[in-house]
Amino acid sequence: MPRNKEIKKVLVIGSGPIVIGQAAEFDYAGTQACRSLKEEGIEVVLLNSNPATIMTDKDIADRVYIEPLTAEVVEQLILKERPDSVLPTLGGQAALNLAMELEESGFLKRNNVRLIGTTSETIKKAEDRLEFKTTMEKIGEPCAASLVVENVEDGLRFAEKIGYPVVLRPAYTLGGSGGGIAHDRGQMIEILENGLRLSRVGQVLVERCIAGWKEIEYEVMRDSKGNCITVCNMENIDPVGVHTGDSIVVAPSQTLGDKEYQMLRTSALNIISELNITGGCNVQYALHPETFEYCVIEVNPRVSRSSALASKATGYPIAKVAAKIALGYTLDEIKNAVTKKTYASFEPMLDYCVVKIPRLPFDKFISAKRTLTTQMKATGEVMSICDNFEGALMKAIRSLEQHVDSLMSYDFSHLKGEDLLEELRVVDDRRIWKIAEAIRQGVSYEAIHEATKIDLWFIDKIAILVEMEQKLQNEPLNAETLKEAKRMEFPDTVIAGLTGNTERQIHDMRHEYGIRAAYKMVDTCAAEFAAETPYYYSVYGSENEVEQTSGKKKVLVLGSGPIRIGQGIEFDFCSVHCTWAFAKEGYETIIVNNNPETVSTDFDIADKLYFEPLTPEDVESIVDLEHPDGAVVQFGGQTAIKLTESLMKMGVPILGTSAENVDAAEDRELFDKILEECQIPRPTGGTVYTAEEAKEVANRLGYPVLVRPSYVLGGQGMQIAIGDHDIEEFIGIINRIAQDHPILVDKYLMGKEIEVDAVCDGTDILIPGIMEHIERAGIHSGDSISVYPAKSISEKTKKTIEEYTRRLARALHVIGLINIQFIVCGEEVYVIEVNPRSSRTVPYISKVTGIPIVPLASRVIMGHTIRELGYTPGLQPEAEYFAIKMPVFSFEKIRDADISLGPEMKSTGECLGIAKTFDEALYKAFLGAGIKLPKHKNMILTVRDEDKEEAVQIGRRFADIGYRIFATRGTARALENGGVKVIAVNKIEQESPNLMDLILGHKIDLVIDTPPQGADRAKDGFVIRRSAIETGVNVLTAIDTAEALITSLENTDIKKLTLIDIAEI
Repeated sequence: MPRNKEIKKVLVIGSGPIVIGQAAEFDYAGTQACRSLKEEGIEVVLLNSNPATIMTDKDIADRVYIEPLTAEVVEQLILKERPDSVLPTLGGQAALNLAMELEESGFLKRNNVRLIGTTSETIKKAEDRLEFKTTMEKIGEPCAASLVVENVEDGLRFAEKIGYPVVLRPAYTLGGSGGGIAHDRGQMIEILENGLRLSRVGQVLVERCIAGWKEIEYEVMRDSKGNCITVCNMENIDPVGVHTGDSIVVAPSQTLGDKEYQMLRTSALNIISELNITGGCNVQYALHPETFEYCVIEVNPRVSRSSALASKATGYPIAKVAAKIALGYTLDEIKNAVTKKTYASFEPMLDYCVVKIPRLPFDKFISAKRTLTTQMKATGEVMSICDNFEGALMKAIRSLEQHVDSLMSYDFSHLKGEDLLEELRVVDDRRIWKIAEAIRQGVSYEAIHEATKIDLWFIDKIAILVEMEQKLQNEPLNAETLKEAKRMEFPDTVIAGLTGNTERQIHDMRHEYGIRAAYKMVDTCAAEFAAETPYYYSVYGSENEVEQTSGKKKVLVLGSGPIRIGQGIEFDFCSVHCTWAFAKEGYETIIVNNNPETVSTDFDIADKLYFEPLTPEDVESIVDLEHPDGAVVQFGGQTAIKLTESLMKMGVPILGTSAENVDAAEDRELFDKILEECQIPRPTGGTVYTAEEAKEVANRLGYPVLVRPSYVLGGQGMQIAIGDHDIEEFIGIINRIAQDHPILVDKYLMGKEIEVDAVCDGTDILIPGIMEHIERAGIHSGDSISVYPAKSISEKTKKTIEEYTRRLARALHVIGLINIQFIVCGEEVYVIEVNPRSSRTVPYISKVTGIPIVPLASRVIMGHTIRELGYTPGLQPEAEYFAIKMPVFSFEKIRDADISLGPEMKSTGECLGIAKTFDEALYKAFLGAGIKLPKHKNMILTVRDEDKEEAVQIGRRFADIGYRIFATRGTARALENGGVKVIAVNKIEQESPNLMDLILGHKIDLVIDTPPQGADRAKDGFVIRRSAIETGVNVLTAIDTAEALITSLENTDIKKLTLIDIAEI
């Protein structure tokens, strides 16, 4: 069936800000789909509240609206743009829920808009737990015994009937939010209450627990004619009970016999035919490890996290094909864009093994529980490809950038016998290291399997790696052993450590024996057909398949690796734009990256894609083969910057700002000299290595001081100290992270924080705009609400900032991008940080000013000047809009993490509010971040002493719009003295009724709790903030954020929002 000619204008709904459970995989899918629709000549209107992604770029869609994802906004947008169709299957759960809401209210029907990609009946059948069960029973597909409950009593009754443990899953939530496994009555009540609150429809599914079975997933495609294919099947190393997003996943499955594989494949195709799915779909199974019993866990009738993985693992462009199917094409009419020879109806075949490992945020949340359950906690993931499982696992481990490079990286050797088995039963992010230790201690495979329920095949593979470690350690190194160690992808550093050589000696020995990395192509068809994809992975002991190319200049673009807190999708946006800009100038582009969720690793972005770990050794193998004319490191965040030195040693020229100048910005003493030459003031401070030196500097400056390690991204390890005791505590934490770099101690200034991104060509600079943070200095810039244009600083200050930026960029000889953070106290301007690379605000400022910073910077790096490119240097005129970037957090996903904001970054994503007035922009930003108030009009206020004065003003304004205010004794007294009506309430440790009872009573909208600074700040506040987050109450921990919120609530009517198309800016 050729394409449906009635579809001319499509509204694509994106997935909003990045949160745990809904990360960049939807931006990748959405971007691919928008491009796929545009090549069919369709007008694409995009709605997505996330400014950081390439998806909301004017190159991707015809009309781009970065607006809050709420039903009211979608309605207004449909009335304004009048699309004939809505495509909701590419924006994850957020988009599906919106589409369902508009379908159910009859709005789509009244306005003659159809849902394409999937019907609302299909969504209902797959998403509604009861309908899904009925449908499965109808076609004879087994599900676990279960019941949908709407209150706690029914849940308990059913659990007692089928017996604990039971699994709880709320309906219509993402990434398993609010779900969990209950082992007894107490846990059941706690998880169930929370789940019922989080579900859109107040329903939770209670089902028999099949933890310990194998978890298998099938990624399938179907078109409107009923043609079905399986794209890929995947197996979780972890048994059922760990969310698939937190599991180590292998594709294709390794431990299924042919009978099991075919049985589940047939079942998957039956299910999608019955559900009448068109496009991509993901089916998850639990398979009994001994018998052939299986049951269907769930079906996602949309592109999911696993689709991104399946797509990158097989080279089959799932989202692109799904978009074409939505237009009415059938699989046998769509050419596979990767092979260019076969059609989309051809099932991919893999002659390699793919391993995905999640990137978990426990390095940011030191106090958090590391255990993994059915609720997802990972912020991102890495993927690696090899021709054997051991190699793929080793490559994935070193791609994580968590200071791990082998199975020896975490030390569990202090545990023996029963203690070790006890530890093996705890499911956390380090379990494969625990298994390796158990094998070293001679624990039997059966005992390990009994404790972990991980298949014996995987345990045996880990054992093979352990045997290799022991062989390297105990036997003399010869060509044979070295060859075998490299086949399993042991890095040179690890081999050197085990054999007592240096890394370089091992490297030279390899070359002498001719043991080099060879590159294989991902061709989707096990080399049965000639494929054209330039998409490679490395193996040892095989033939090279990379075509030698020459004639064009080559540029190596280093990606930013897995998404984690502090280094998000913004850097992928920069990498992609940079690649496109170089390609336009006639360069051959080569990307190295290992993140399966992002656009930069899509098959058609660069001329060649190497899916490899970003370590010096892995990059060197690529350099030896490709001999690039230069490398770009300023767009891949800290990951790429860290490779600068190694690249220079390999003889690769660094394009743009030179390495010495990057160092000068990071090295305290060099930087101080530059500031003196430029006559720019900065907060006084010093560089220290020990706690004693730190205390001396701190006492000289006078507390409070800011303590932080040099060379980190996202403010990792940064703290505010108010006394000697804090310094001792903080230095201990910092030394756990970075030993060899000095620690910086600075005077802590309270002032407005201002941020600037600029492009510099060596002489001139271009500043698209000045951003101001709403929160005062001391909160990490990634966690602050940021306003463009800066509205509270004088013209004189703006001129000073422009001048300082110009001086600094020249002094550091910046070619390309630079990001500078200032503190403004009155008319005084201080510099606090300079980064001569792209920063996380680049995408946002590009979109709201309409100045394409990354393409500009890329062309400057190639040697053009700002004037040549048609821009007037200096600070650009301000736009007539206010644009406000609001951070978005995922605290409810991580148990026991402290959520108070400080200099260490904690947000996972961001959204944007853009409007003609400041108030409306602010309201939209809060709306986009999911803060929809007022509901119950009750709030809790408890602040530190220095905020009491402002708290009175804020309390008064909340009272004026009808809020009842509860406050603890000190704050209540201050409010009463200020004439604000307040209800005093007991602190947590005092008797009931106390704060805790209020929060757990589910009638509170908002908690404003500003913690005192220093290391032993009240544990009390921590408990309040945690409990509030876990019961879904909005918590603000900075008084400025509270001020912003009340401002936005005072004067906006939700029905009258103005929508702005940023493609026209």
